[in-house]
Parts: sequence; structure tokens; C-alpha cells
Amino acid sequence: MRLLIALLLVVLSLPGVAMAQVPVPAETAAPADASIDELIRIIENDDTRAVLLERLRQTATGETATPVETAPDLSIARQLAEYTRRSAEGVSSTLRAVGQVFSDLGKGFGGEGADLSALGDVAIGVLIVGAALLASFLGLRVIVIWLQRRIAARVAGRRWYMRLAGALAAAAIDVGSVVLAWALGNVLALSVTGTPGSMGINQSLLLNAFLLVELSKVVLRAVLQPRFETLRLVPVSDTNAAYWLFWLARIVSLLGYTFMLVSPVIAANLSAGIAAAVQVLVMATAVTIGIVIVLQCKEGVRAWLGRMAERRSTGAAQALLLIGRIWHIVAITYLVALLIVWFANPDRALPFMLGATVQTAIAILVGMLVVMFISRFVDAGLHLPKDISQKLPLLEKRLHAFVPRVMGIVRWIVIAGVVLAVAQAWALFDFVGWISSDRGQQVAVSVISAALIILVCILLYVAVASWVEYRLNNTTGVAATNREKTLLNLFKNAFTIALVVFGLMLALAQIGVNIAPLLAGAGVLGLAIGFGAQKLVQDIITGIFIQFENVMNEGDVVEAAGKSGVVEKLTIRSVTIRDMTGTVHLIPFSSVDQVSNMVRGFSFYIAEVEVAYDSDIEEVKQAMRDAFAMVMDSEHKDVVLDDLDLQGLIAITPASMSLRARIKTLAGKQWGAGRYFSEKLMRLFAERGIQVPTQSVRYVEGRGPMRGLPPAADLPNGGEEPA
Repeated sequence: MRLLIALLLVVLSLPGVAMAQVPVPAETAAPADASIDELIRIIENDDTRAVLLERLRQTATGETATPVETAPDLSIARQLAEYTRRSAEGVSSTLRAVGQVFSDLGKGFGGEGADLSALGDVAIGVLIVGAALLASFLGLRVIVIWLQRRIAARVAGRRWYMRLAGALAAAAIDVGSVVLAWALGNVLALSVTGTPGSMGINQSLLLNAFLLVELSKVVLRAVLQPRFETLRLVPVSDTNAAYWLFWLARIVSLLGYTFMLVSPVIAANLSAGIAAAVQVLVMATAVTIGIVIVLQCKEGVRAWLGRMAERRSTGAAQALLLIGRIWHIVAITYLVALLIVWFANPDRALPFMLGATVQTAIAILVGMLVVMFISRFVDAGLHLPKDISQKLPLLEKRLHAFVPRVMGIVRWIVIAGVVLAVAQAWALFDFVGWISSDRGQQVAVSVISAALIILVCILLYVAVASWVEYRLNNTTGVAATNREKTLLNLFKNAFTIALVVFGLMLALAQIGVNIAPLLAGAGVLGLAIGFGAQKLVQDIITGIFIQFENVMNEGDVVEAAGKSGVVEKLTIRSVTIRDMTGTVHLIPFSSVDQVSNMVRGFSFYIAEVEVAYDSDIEEVKQAMRDAFAMVMDSEHKDVVLDDLDLQGLIAITPASMSLRARIKTLAGKQWGAGRYFSEKLMRLFAERGIQVPTQSVRYVEGRGPMRGLPPAADLPNGGEEPA
């Protein structure tokens, strides 16, 4: 019975049910029906019905109801409805606030509720303190400007950190002048106005407003510094610095003194409506000034961004040009939104918007400074010491290839950080809350681990490539042999491939990718390659055996697949040969059935000379011995390993004789010594009259008419050809 009574009480406590107990007009029927529908929805839902029953039990037993949290409805339709409802309520409250502001404004101008005599008494005390405060501040400003001029002269032409220290010192002096003027104002307010030793609230408002406003202007003067370019923290011209400082200082003074001094004084001595009206006028004036400044600077900022875009890459240039075209629209929209938000909710929305704006400006400024530092570092380049460059001549080039890419990645990370900071400031995305959660920390650890793995792989590649380069550098130690060059280059290539594969697999595993299917797919792919690319497999297998058998190395002169020349590059699959004409031939090992190495161990120069049939053989042999002696007296003697192997007569023809001799030399050195031998031998043949066989034609004069032909007298025209 008690439960039924409690249920009846709960039902009657609902607005719609309570109104249903008495006759209601027709226009109230809709809310009652809506309440009944809401009760039906609560009863039909299991969770809400359980909450209702729990509250009924607590009501029946006299216990205090414990609020039970229910899971919010996360459907898209529900969220859209909630967002639409909040937006409509926000627009409605904004319109009501605007209407109330104009109503207060009318009351203020109409003089309703104004006590001008009380306001006059307050204004006299405030003006006395304000005049003394202004006089002391202006006097201190003269001293501050003189000191800042001395500092600017001292740091002119010095390094950047000296100029930065000078700018900070100048700002500290400026802060000191403001604080000293504020202290003098406090002394004056305590001793002159009112009761000695006490200060009126209005004078305190003036002094606090002066301190905060002037300290804000100190920050503006420290950044822009229109008088002394040496102490200026931003790279703008004197005209632009003076322009921006003038308007920004006016806006800060207008808003600061209005909201911190004028409005509280008017609200306390006249009426809140008049104070609100003054705030509206000042806020609208400040926004109007901001819009005018934006429109005046529209073309200048666009031209400045265009000049910056000319020095940037394609993507950054397009972004800067886009910002130059729309920045004034964004700025004007922001100012208007700021005014509307202030109209709607000045106590909560305006501080949030101003705080988000300040955080956004700081994030963008820090991001720009970091990006500028990275850009300057990349443009300046990386220069290694001279001794390291001599030992590792390719290291600087390799670093120049890697460092800009790494700095580019860091630049995009900084930009992403700025975007996240802006989203955090405007409550678009709670990055701090997400990164503090278990899921966020897991993702962050995975990404950082993958990045560290990639970085370690890059460092390992640079280290191994530099070590191979050091071993192959002939100027730093013992010259590497051709075999060492071949094996070291093959090792570097194999290490690079293995590092890329394993580093990529480990990085993917760190970010949560299951690499088991990738490994299985790699095995299947390898099997498919084995069946489908038999030539490739044949190339690799033949190349492995050629390397094991040490048939050829880089720098050798070989003949393979009908091409002969110097081996420039050897891989596990092919060989690159440059012939005598400079043509480069890439020969896969599958097409190589034999390799002829001409520089392995030692070499022979074969000299075969052909002389006339009637030449003296002994005289020819002696000429060949004398030519070899001339070789041994020249710079080629160091490459000759043995005496002349004179084999003598090897062929006889009806018109000539052929003799052969061999010169044994170091591997690959036979051509130089052989050419010198041939040159000296030809000169000796010419000096000693040894003839080489030449083709000769003998003319035999006829002794009578040819057989079978009549005499010339019997031929027409005496045998002469007709004209």
C-alpha cells in the first residue's frame, strides 16, 4: 500500500500529471501530453524503469535517493537533436542579451536612475590620482627612452643573442618604470585623497587598471619597439611597427580602462544599465577598429605572404597564397563572433574565447619559430670537419640527402603539434585527456617506438655505409684489393636490403600490424617468383657461384657474353662492363656461359711481326731483342716479370714470314709495355731496312699485237676511238 502511495506521489510530482488533475486550457494540453509521453518512455525503457523503481523503493522506506548515472544516448539522431537544441537556446539567449543591452543603453542615455553629483565627487578624486600618475609615468618614460637608446647603441651590429639580451634589458627597464609609477600613485592615493593612510576603492581601481594595461603595453613595445630596430623582436619595418603599436595600444587602453575602471565606477555610482551601455559602446568600437585595421592591411599582408611563398616549396607556397586570399575574411568573422559571444555570455564564453585565442597565438608563434629554425638549418647545410671529409668523402653528401628529409618530417610533426594545441585550446579535441588515457598512451608508445626503430635503422645504414667507404678509401690507409671492393659493396647492398626489410617489419609490429600474414605472404611471393621468374633465380644462383669462385672482381678486365672491358660494378644478379669505346654493358649472369679474366695473376703481351720473305731472320730477331732492351730501360721495366720469350719463326707464306715474342708482365700491365715495344720495334725496322710484306703490281710492256686481234691499221679510224 505504501508503495502505491509513493508511486502516486512521484507521478503527481511530474508537471504534466499535476496539471492534469484540474481543468486546463487547450493550449496547455500539449505540454501535458508531452509529459505523459515522457513517462511512457521511462517505463518502456529497462534502465530508466529500474531507476524509477529504485527511487520509489527509497521514497517508500524514507531513504535519500541516490542519483544513478545512466548511459547517455549516443545515437547520431540524439546528438544532432541535442546540438540543435543547444544552438537554438544559444541564439535565443544571444538575442535576449542584445535586446537587454539596447534597453540598458536607452535607459543610460535617458538619465534614468543616474546620480550625477555622486559621480562628480568620485571623478574628482580619480582625476587627481590619475593626473599625478600620468605625470610621473611620462617623466619616467623620458628616462626609459634614454636608457633604451644607450642599450640599442651598444648592441648594434652584435650577434643575435646580444641583441636579444639588450631587448630583454630594455623591456625590464620599461617594466620597472611602470611599477615605479604605480607605486608613486599608491603613495599619492594614500596621502592626498580621503583619509590619510587609507585609499578609496575608485583610486584602487584606477591604479590596478593602470598597472595591468601598461604592463600589457610593455609587452607590445618590447615585441614591436618602433623607436629602435636593434631591439625589435619581430622582423618588420619601422612604419609597420609604429602602425601596429599605435592601434594595439589604443585598443588595449580602451578595453582595459573601460572594463577595469570606468564601468565599475559607473555601476557603483549611477546604474548597472549605464555601465552595460558603456561596455557595449566600447566593445563595438574596439571591434570596429579591428575590422578597419584588417581591411587596411588586407593587400599588404597578401603581398607579404606572396613574397614568402616565392621562397617556399610548392605545397607551402599554395597554403600561403590561400591564406593571403582569405585571411581578412577569417579575421573579420572572428571579430564579429567575439562581439556576439560577448553579448551572449560575457562571464563564461568571452573569457574562454580570449583564453583560446591567446593559446592559439602562442602555439602558432612557437610553431613558426621552430619551423623557421628548421628551415634555416636545412638551408645552411651540414658541413663536416676537413679531416672527416677526407676520410669519408661521401658522408657529407649522404647526410645532405638524409637530413633535409628528416627535418621535413620534424617540420610536419611540429605543424601537427600546433594543430593539436589549437584544437585543445578551442575544446575541439581533448588531446591531453586522450593521451592520458590507456589507449592514448598505448598509441603514443607504439608510434614513438616505431619512429625510434626507423631512426636506428637510418643511423645503422649511415654507419655501415661510412665504414665501407672508409675501407675503400685509398688515401686513409692500405689500398683495398679488387676482391675487397667487390665483397664490401656486396655486403653493403645485402645489409641495406636486410635492414629495410627487418626495420619495416619491426616498425609495423610496433604500431599493431600483425606481420605474420606478411611473412607468410613473403614466403608465397618468393615461391611464386621462384616459379615465374626462373631467369632471375638463374641470375642469382650463377652470381653466387661466380662470387664464391672469385672469377672476377671490380676493376678486372674480362670478357663475358661476347663483351670485353673493365668490370665497373658487380651485384648478385649482374655485372656491368665498360668496353674500350666507353659503352656500358649490363650483363645478367644467366647469359654468361664463360668468363675470361685478362688480369688474373700475370699477363703476356703477344708480339707477332710479319716481315718480307727475303728478310734476314737473325737480323729480325736481333731487332726484337734490342726493342725489348729499350723497354727495360724505360719506366715500363717495373711491370716486366721475365726476359723476352722469343719464339722465333711461326709461319711462312710465299710473300712473308711471321715471328712471335712474348713479354710477361704484371696482371693488366701488358698493354702499356707492349705498345712501347711495338713502337721501338717499328723504328728499328725502319733504321735497319727490314721490309714488311707489301702487295706489289708489276707492269710488263707488250711486244706485239695481241693474239687473235687484227693489226691497228686494219681497224676503223686506225684503232682510235671516235670523238
